[in-house]
Amino acid sequence: MYQFVKVKAGLCAGVSMFATLPAVAETVADITEISVSATKNEVEAFSVPASVSVVTREEMDDLLAASVSDLFVSVPGLSFDGGPRRTGETPTIRGVAGEGVVVLFDGVRQSFLSGHDGRFFIEPDLLGAAEVVRGGGSSLYGSGAVGGVISMRTLDAADLLSDGERAGYRLKAGFQVASNEWMTGATVFGQSADGRLDGIASLTFRQSGDIGLGDGTTLSADDEIGSGLVKASYQATDALRLSASWMGYRNDAIEPNNGQGNNEGDLMAKRVVSDTFRLGTHFNPESQLIDLQAVAYINKARVDEDDLDTDRIIGRDVETKGFTLDNRSRFALGRKANVTFTYGAEYYRDEQVGSDNMTADGTRGGVPDAVANTTGLFSQVELSLDTPVGAFYVVPGVRYDSFKNKALGETLETDESATSPKFAATWEPIENLMLFASYGEAFRAPSFNEIFADDVHFTIPLGPTLQAPNFFIPNTDLRPERSKTWEFGAGVDFADLFTGGDRLTMKGSYFTSDVTDLIDLEVNFEFSMACFVPGFPGTCNAGTSRNVNTGRATMDGFELEAVYSSPRVRLAASYSSVNGRDKDTGDYVGILSPNRLFTSAELKLPEIDAKLGTRVTLAGRFDKVDDVAEERPAYETVDVFLVWQPQGGLDGLRIDLGVDNLFDTAAERVFAGVVDAGRNAKVRVGWTGKF
Repeated sequence: MYQFVKVKAGLCAGVSMFATLPAVAETVADITEISVSATKNEVEAFSVPASVSVVTREEMDDLLAASVSDLFVSVPGLSFDGGPRRTGETPTIRGVAGEGVVVLFDGVRQSFLSGHDGRFFIEPDLLGAAEVVRGGGSSLYGSGAVGGVISMRTLDAADLLSDGERAGYRLKAGFQVASNEWMTGATVFGQSADGRLDGIASLTFRQSGDIGLGDGTTLSADDEIGSGLVKASYQATDALRLSASWMGYRNDAIEPNNGQGNNEGDLMAKRVVSDTFRLGTHFNPESQLIDLQAVAYINKARVDEDDLDTDRIIGRDVETKGFTLDNRSRFALGRKANVTFTYGAEYYRDEQVGSDNMTADGTRGGVPDAVANTTGLFSQVELSLDTPVGAFYVVPGVRYDSFKNKALGETLETDESATSPKFAATWEPIENLMLFASYGEAFRAPSFNEIFADDVHFTIPLGPTLQAPNFFIPNTDLRPERSKTWEFGAGVDFADLFTGGDRLTMKGSYFTSDVTDLIDLEVNFEFSMACFVPGFPGTCNAGTSRNVNTGRATMDGFELEAVYSSPRVRLAASYSSVNGRDKDTGDYVGILSPNRLFTSAELKLPEIDAKLGTRVTLAGRFDKVDDVAEERPAYETVDVFLVWQPQGGLDGLRIDLGVDNLFDTAAERVFAGVVDAGRNAKVRVGWTGKF
């Protein structure tokens, strides 16, 4: 259902970028990045009236990624919090984090959320492409798409096979110095002679240790990771294609219960288990009215933590079951107007169970046993129109969601709904220029963790043996966070600008959002008399905590992306700035980040079957804080890389060399005092055989 493709005009899909220079020159201006997640249809990313970034398989390979955050270094407006440990990585888009960002793997929702664990239980080497849609996306994706959507597609056999090839294998091994990480992987793939059946199976293993930081210190970490993918599709008839896949992830780690930041607390043996099962179908007969896609899935994610100093074992288990169904009907309104009408439904059910072997009933405080059911109906129109004053692309859409939450074994429950409209339009007055504007409303339904929060929040010591606990209490009146966003942007796209076969694309936008009913934690300190008067009836406690709707906020910012490609070089740059303020108090809100400029330069050397490049990130001083102690200094990081992919007798060999953070900068990227990894030399050797 979710695909990322490149359209190549008049070229064989098997042409290598490391062939002869003239062949490379043909490909640069004719490759167009296609976005699917922005509209649920294949649309040229440049023309979409939204801020969309596509990360291709080729770009991923060059990054030598060890974690998901490594894949998105060039994407403006997207940052990752949590610190250097991969198990704590959580995304933030335009200052919105947590439940405000939708994460999809092959269209499957990733609903696992906790206070200290990450959201990306996936191996980067198993990905075929990724897309980031920034800005409110609730008109298509419902709850959670306030900040945006991160959609990833796993590898297909088609990603690794060229025309005329039937099957193959790929072997990889690599090492990274900063965490002493070894990586090995093996993949087999193939298709039948008639092309109707194809499949891929892959396994990847990683083992890493303590992380060397940019300030010369070492962060305790110990990961053993195994990841697998089995995926197949079958063209049953000319109109019907079926697909099925399993993706698994296992991580055994030694780290603190809160593995985020540079925290070194009490170490625990942490076990992450994630399995995603997916069935898909695509029915596309010879009809303009039917282009039907459906996906059914089960995603299971569990994190167990074994305290190394005690016998306590705690766990969080989240299971998501769901399906999506959508159809496209296409119409021609005369010779110069075309309409694509996309409509469908989505249902998913999240169930959470917490466990603690030290409690009388085995339940875990702060992790309520609960279930959430969400049903959504959506529709969207895409109108393409050629007029004497230019080409127009207009996209109105709306979605209705009903969501219910219930605490298992209790009578507490909630039942609400939301409607999310959106209108966006692009105008291309001349061939190389586009202007766009959009308005959209989005929402984030309160999670069952927020609604049904229970048990002890924290304790205050009052003496050698006396503790005053503060307790979470549920709030079934909690309302969804809602946003209204305006966005305005422009872009230019030139081919054969300076030399034959080159291309320059630039696109930038300004956005502003009004957010209401912000969900925040309210803590009431009310010590009971039993804390101070011996023998007083009742127990000693220090009040309560609950999640409440409080305040209004304005988020705004600017983003820019630019790429220039030619037969010899590829230059890219991105810039982002985001700001958030509480309308009532003037305080900063959101997970804000410093103004950031990313640049990359790549030199292509087909004469020696190689390319080399560098990436530079410049971040300004971060002073968008209410407490000066939280300010962070500016930083600059420099990466370098070299790729050698020889032809001839060694065709199939690929060697990658790289050094991240070349100058060992002590970058405080996510929080004050939290230092990123230092200089990291990397190497990977791969061999691909096909027949």
